[in-house]
Amino acid sequence: MQSAPAPRIAVVGCGYWGTNHARTFAELGALHAVCDRHPDRAGQLAGVHSVSAMTIEEVLADPEIDGVVLALPPQYHADQTIAVLEAGKHVLVEKPIALSVADARRVVDAASKSGLVAMTGHVLRFHPAFEALEAMIRAGELGAVRYIHSHRVGLGKFHAENDALWDIAPHDLSLILALTGEKPISVRGVGSAMLNRLSDFAHLHLQFASGVRSHVFASRLNPYRERRLTVIGSKAMAVFDDVAPWNQKLAVYRHKLWEDDNGWQSEMVDPDYVDLPDGMPLTRECAHFLDCIRTGEEPRTPVADGLAVIEILSEGTVRHD
Repeated sequence: MQSAPAPRIAVVGCGYWGTNHARTFAELGALHAVCDRHPDRAGQLAGVHSVSAMTIEEVLADPEIDGVVLALPPQYHADQTIAVLEAGKHVLVEKPIALSVADARRVVDAASKSGLVAMTGHVLRFHPAFEALEAMIRAGELGAVRYIHSHRVGLGKFHAENDALWDIAPHDLSLILALTGEKPISVRGVGSAMLNRLSDFAHLHLQFASGVRSHVFASRLNPYRERRLTVIGSKAMAVFDDVAPWNQKLAVYRHKLWEDDNGWQSEMVDPDYVDLPDGMPLTRECAHFLDCIRTGEEPRTPVADGLAVIEILSEGTVRHD
C-alpha cells in the first residue's frame, strides 16, 4: 500500500534559520515553496530546492499549501501566525511567538478557534538527550527534582530588537517548563547592558509551587560557548551538555549524600553517560509537525507553550544592573 504524500509546506523567511527549515523540509519531501520580503533571496533558495518562490499573499492564497513555517524577525510573528491560521493553514512559528503577552495570547486564541496545528519552534524539546532526560525523570531515576539551572552563553548574535533574555532564554525556559510541568509562582530577572540599551547578560530566578527552584543564565557577550542544563534530584543529578560529544551529551551523576554527626557528607562518583539514538533535533521537530498535520494530534510544543515562556520573560524583564 502506497503511503500518503507528505503535507506541502511553505517556509516564510529565508534567513539563517529559515534556510535550515527549507533544507530540512526538502529532505523530508515536504517543501513546496519559500517566501521572503527580499525576492532575490527567496529566488535563490527556491532554486536550490527546485520549488516556487512566492509572496506572502500567494502563500496564504495557495490551496495546495497545507502548512507554513514562520522564521521571521519576532516582531512579525504574532500577526503573521494569525494570518496563516485565518487562511486555514497549519503553522509552525519560531520562538518567540510574539514580543508581548497580549500578542502571544492573540496567537493562542486564534489557534484555539482555528482547530489547526499551531506549534512553537522550541527545537531543543526534540533533542534525543532531552527526551532521554525527560524519560528518566518520569521513571523516577533522579528522584524528586529539587533544582534546575541552565547556562547558555557565547559570542553574538546581536539583534536590534531582542536582548539576550528574549533571544536566548526561551530555549531553556521551554525545557524547564517541560520538566517541571508547571508555571512558576515567582520570577525575578536581572539584565546587564554592555554594548547598548539591550541586555547582553541576563539572569532569571524561578520558583515553583512544587518547591522546585531554577535559574537561567544567558549571555551573547561571553568568551566561551556553553549550552548546559543541569537537574538536581534527590537520588541523582543529570547534565544535558549540548556542546559535548554525542556520546557524552547526557551525563548522570549518582553522587552519594548523607548526614551524620559531622553534618552533611558527600562522595563523588564518575558520571554514567546515556546512550542516545541518532537524530537531528530540527529534523525530528519538522517531522513531528508533519505528523501532527497528518493525524490532527496536539503538537508537543503548542503555541500555548510559547505563551508560557513569554509570560516568564515579561515578568522577568524588570531591571538592569
